Amino acid sequence: MDDHAVGSHRHLSRRSLIATGALAAGALGASAPTIGTAFGGSPAQAAAGVTKKVTIYAEQLPDGLFGYGLAPGQATVPGPILEIYEGDTLEITLVNTTNQRLSIHPHGVDYSTESDGSPLNASFNNPGETRTYVWRSREMFAAAGRRFMPGSAGYWHYHDHAMGTDHGTAGVAKGLYGALIVRRRGDILPEKQFTVVFHDMTINNRMAPETPMFEANLGQRVEWIAIGHGNLFHTFHLHAHRWADNRTGMLEGLSDPSLVIDNKDLNPGSSFGFQVLAGEGVGPGAWMYHCHVQNHSDGGMAGIFLVRNADGSMPPGAEEAIHRFQGHTHTHGS
Repeated sequence: MDDHAVGSHRHLSRRSLIATGALAAGALGASAPTIGTAFGGSPAQAAAGVTKKVTIYAEQLPDGLFGYGLAPGQATVPGPILEIYEGDTLEITLVNTTNQRLSIHPHGVDYSTESDGSPLNASFNNPGETRTYVWRSREMFAAAGRRFMPGSAGYWHYHDHAMGTDHGTAGVAKGLYGALIVRRRGDILPEKQFTVVFHDMTINNRMAPETPMFEANLGQRVEWIAIGHGNLFHTFHLHAHRWADNRTGMLEGLSDPSLVIDNKDLNPGSSFGFQVLAGEGVGPGAWMYHCHVQNHSDGGMAGIFLVRNADGSMPPGAEEAIHRFQGHTHTHGS
C-alpha cells in the first residue's frame, strides 16, 4: 500500500490512467484519482492532438454532499484529477445520477457555449441526464507585433455551474469540484498528487481534525494543486517546504526571476500548483498545511502533510504530533 492509514484517516494509493476508461476511487475526502498522464518523475511525453475520452458520474454522497467519480458508486470530494497536454482535447461524458440539475465547467481551457456548463447557455444535465462536454487546449503561439498568445498549460480546476440557482452556486458548496492540469511537453511528472480546496471555512469540505492528511515518503516528488471556492479570502501555507511562484513551482535556471514562496493567496475561483520533494532539506515529520488567515486556521482550516521515512516507516515524533493535532481545539464557525 503506497498511502498509509493513520488514526481515522484513509487514503488511496496513487495510480495513473490514460483517459479512456475508469479508475477506482475511494472514501470521501481521500486523495482523488487521476485521469491523464502517467507518474514517474520523468519528462512528460504525449502525441499532439490526442482526444481523450472519460466518463464521469455525478452522485449524491452522505452528509448532503455531492461528488464526481470515474465509476458508479465511487464519487469523491474533490473529484478526480483530470490531465491533458497542450494541444489535446478532453471529451467528458457526464452522467447525472442525482435528482438535481448540475453540470461540469472548466477553467483555463477552450470550449464552445454548448460545453460551457452554465444555465446561461442551457449547458447542463437535468436529473438523470447524460451529456457530453468537450474541452480543448492549445500551445502558445506567435502573434502580430512580436507578441505571443498564451497556451493552456497550467494548474486549473473544474466545478458544477448549474445546481441550486441560475448561477449554479450550490454544487460547488456541496463538493462538486476537482483539479484540471494542462501540461506542457517536457514537464516533470510527480510521484504523488494532492488536491486542496479551500471553500469558506473548510478544506475539501472538511474541518479539522477531519481535514485530509496527505502522505509521502522522504524524497518523493509531490505535486500540490490548490483551489479556492466560496465567499472568503484565504492564503495557503505549507510548513517547511517552498516553491517558485510560476507555472510549475520550479526554477528554470540561475537567472529565473520567479519569487520563491511558502505562502500564497488562494481566493474564490483561483488555483495554482507546484511540486516539491517531500522533506527536502528538513527531513521527515508531520508538517502542517493551513490557511494563514489566523482565525481561519483556528476555525479548522488546517491539515497535516505526513512525510514518512524513505522506507515508508513512521518518523520519530510524528505519531505524537498527529494525536496532538487531533486533540487541538478548533473554534468552528469563527
